[in-house]
Amino acid sequence: MAEPITSAANPVVKRFRLLSGQSPKYRREQNAFVVEGIQPVWRAVTSGWPVEVLLADADLREDSRAAALLQEQQASGLRVVRLRHDLFLRLAAREGSPGLAAIVQARGTAIGDLTVSDDSVFVALHQIANPGNLGTIIRTVDAAGGAGVILVGDCADPFSPAAVKASMGSLFAVGITRARTASAFFGWARSQGVTVLATSGNAGHAHWDVSYQPPLAILFGSEGAGLPEDILARAAQCVRIPMTGTAESLNIAAAAAIMLYEIRRHAI
Repeated sequence: MAEPITSAANPVVKRFRLLSGQSPKYRREQNAFVVEGIQPVWRAVTSGWPVEVLLADADLREDSRAAALLQEQQASGLRVVRLRHDLFLRLAAREGSPGLAAIVQARGTAIGDLTVSDDSVFVALHQIANPGNLGTIIRTVDAAGGAGVILVGDCADPFSPAAVKASMGSLFAVGITRARTASAFFGWARSQGVTVLATSGNAGHAHWDVSYQPPLAILFGSEGAGLPEDILARAAQCVRIPMTGTAESLNIAAAAAIMLYEIRRHAI
């Protein structure tokens, strides 16, 4: 077994650190991103995403799940590098890291390549800025059997460490695509026969009073600004999630979960 890497100047370590940074531009240029944790790395591998390299803490216990995954993937020909414990901890994004990470090549789905079936339900996000919320929504879409996530306009990077972490591996199971403008999104929906429902706190219809007929796309705006009036006017219908407390709004990830499961309840 090769000696563990000890230097922060090692090319793999430097690449991991740069991909873990705040610059989505660098990740786009490199067409790669980082994943940390046993479950997310396992899902990347088993979902068939191209993994460049697995990184492991040299002090990883030999009887751990992470070690078993490493041995299996190394035997299949995947590159594995081991880092000295203190170096791995300096790279880790969270305390109590399980000692396993990966660099994965990014891949996306063009909006025209999304599969639309009679029961498809998409979540569309207009200019959402928080990557943690985005990752949580991706995870919820996966759990609720959603058909995909569409990022409309300038949105958070789904391959940022915060989004990847929050998705808990669902990033590798959910189709994620971008529509550069709202017009491009509505044009796609029209061409595919997808009904667009927009969410607004001022909508006249409560979400539990609406009849849901997929294929659907549920469109959410940013938590601060919500959806602009011109976009609301283009939706087939606007719905609101009633609130009775003192909160002015719901977290967008919570709102997406409520809407997805309400639609699923109607479908059962």
